[in-house]
Amino acid sequence: MPRKETITRDYLVETAFTLAKQEGVENVTARKLAAKAGCSTQPIFRLYDNMEDLVSEVFSRACNFFEFYYDNATKGHEEPFVDLGLAYIKFASEEPHLFSMLFLSDKRYDKTMYEILNGSKGIVGEQMSKAKAAGCANSGDLFTKMWIFIHGAACMSITGDYDLPEAETVKLLIDTYKAYR
Repeated sequence: MPRKETITRDYLVETAFTLAKQEGVENVTARKLAAKAGCSTQPIFRLYDNMEDLVSEVFSRACNFFEFYYDNATKGHEEPFVDLGLAYIKFASEEPHLFSMLFLSDKRYDKTMYEILNGSKGIVGEQMSKAKAAGCANSGDLFTKMWIFIHGAACMSITGDYDLPEAETVKLLIDTYKAYR
C-alpha cells in the first residue's frame, strides 16, 4: 500500500498564500515555503513544475480573498463607489502585501486591474449601474475619476501617508462622487 501524501496542492497554496500575506509574494520561495509547510522542497516540485505555477494559484487565491473581503465589508452608503472605495482603501491598509500583489504589480496573470476589482460578481458594474440609476450620464467616466482618487488614497495608506479617519474618508468619497457625477 503506497504511503498517503500529506502535502497536497491545496495545503501548499494555502501555506504560500499565508506567506505572501505576511511577507509579500516576492518572499514565496521554495525554501521559505518548504520551511513554513514543514517539508522539504521535493513535494513542492512534485506537485508543481515550477514556482511560477504555484504563485499563479496564490494570485488566484488572493483575488478570491479580495472579493471575500469586499463582500464582508460594511456597506450602506447611498452614493455609488463609496462602499467600494472605502473597502479598497481599508484592504490596502490591512493587507498591504496582498494589495501590492493584486493592484500594484504588473504581473497579474492575464487579468487587468479592472477584472480583479470587478471580481466574479461584477462589483464595479453593479456600482456603475447604481450611478446610472442615480442620474449619472456617463458612469464609466465617473468610475475612472473616482478610481484615480480611490487608488491613490489606497496607495498612500500603504506608505502611511493616508491616515484619515473613516468618517473623513467617507466624506471625501461622497464629495468626489458629487463633484464628478
